[in-house]
Amino acid sequence: MVNASRVLNNLDELRALTADEHGAQRLAWSPVWLRARAWFEEKLKSLPVEHHYDAAGNHWVTLQGVSPKALLVGSHLDSVPNGGWLDGCLGVLAALEVLTHFSERYDGRPPITIKLVDFADEEGARFGRSLFGSSAFAGKATIEADRNRTDREGTTLEVALAACGVAIDRVGDAVAEQKDLAAYLELHIEQGPILEAQGKPLGVVLGTKGVERWAITFHGQEAHSGSTPMAVRRDALAAAAKLALEIRPIAMKHPQAVATMGSVKTFPGIVTAVVGRCETTLDIRDLDAEVLAQMLGEARAASERFAAEERCTVEWSKVWSIEPIPFHLRLIELCEEAVVETVGVTETLPSGPLHDAAEVARAGIPTVMMFVQSLNGLSHNSAEDTKREHLEQAVSAFASLAEKTVGWITG
Repeated sequence: MVNASRVLNNLDELRALTADEHGAQRLAWSPVWLRARAWFEEKLKSLPVEHHYDAAGNHWVTLQGVSPKALLVGSHLDSVPNGGWLDGCLGVLAALEVLTHFSERYDGRPPITIKLVDFADEEGARFGRSLFGSSAFAGKATIEADRNRTDREGTTLEVALAACGVAIDRVGDAVAEQKDLAAYLELHIEQGPILEAQGKPLGVVLGTKGVERWAITFHGQEAHSGSTPMAVRRDALAAAAKLALEIRPIAMKHPQAVATMGSVKTFPGIVTAVVGRCETTLDIRDLDAEVLAQMLGEARAASERFAAEERCTVEWSKVWSIEPIPFHLRLIELCEEAVVETVGVTETLPSGPLHDAAEVARAGIPTVMMFVQSLNGLSHNSAEDTKREHLEQAVSAFASLAEKTVGWITG
């Protein structure tokens, strides 16, 4: 029998251990994160499982079944600084309850193997490399690009990994963990406002949106702010500001698209000078690759138009991108069944944020995610919250999904 209250008790315990008055502090590769992992290891001692850490620092827990074919459940324990009490860790602790449930129901020997994973450094908050562990698992490690990434104190990622027993040159060996995996399930808070607005506790995730992330630099002419007439200025900030306003209607043409200019740096950056150079960033997302490409094209054209209007030039430099990742259709159906049976209604929606599930799906493993409602749509801060009743329903529905998935795998 699934014990949802045990999951809530564990969440409360983890919060007390790893959070302060500002929120969760389980920053990957930090002492607090290692403390959380050690605490989690203690929770495994009463179960008939084997556990180990792979070459990328991912934590694997295995309940051996009659068949080596395996169902994988999990998420991540790391958090952003001053983060919420549910992001990531809900999925790991719900997965632990699923593991416990299968152990109890089948006297320690389920029909197939059940595996739990706590992926390392999903957030990328310290070094800017999101999905570190799951991308290594999926065969998408970027070792040379990552080696010399630094945190605010100047510590390199390579050094931080070594302090946690991970050799950066070997992280690609984590692909070995893909063996025998038949499906992956992940429970996560929504981190957005849709389910609450719909009055629905749980939802089914169709996939993760593709992302195009670019650095855009406008070049104008530095000039004295007191003596340069408005009509002859070449103001790089003016061109960037026009683009920042234009990306909103570009995105709003598409119901699930989002676009954000989240960073602006001006040079020389003083009140007495017209901006000669303006460096900005653009992040656009959608579940449809064609929509993503269309928005990118429109944003490029708009930037060139506004640059010309302000007598400036513009250049684009790609930062990073990932294609839209659709989840497995049969698992989506099973997830809908589990949610409806638990709460009576459901909602299907894409995920704007990226998750470890996207990398698992990229590896060709059938994948689906279940979302539970987030109050006020908030996440990545200490105000993040979900009704405890909804959390209990999520754990029950997730366990039901696991049962259905095992039936699908063995059927």
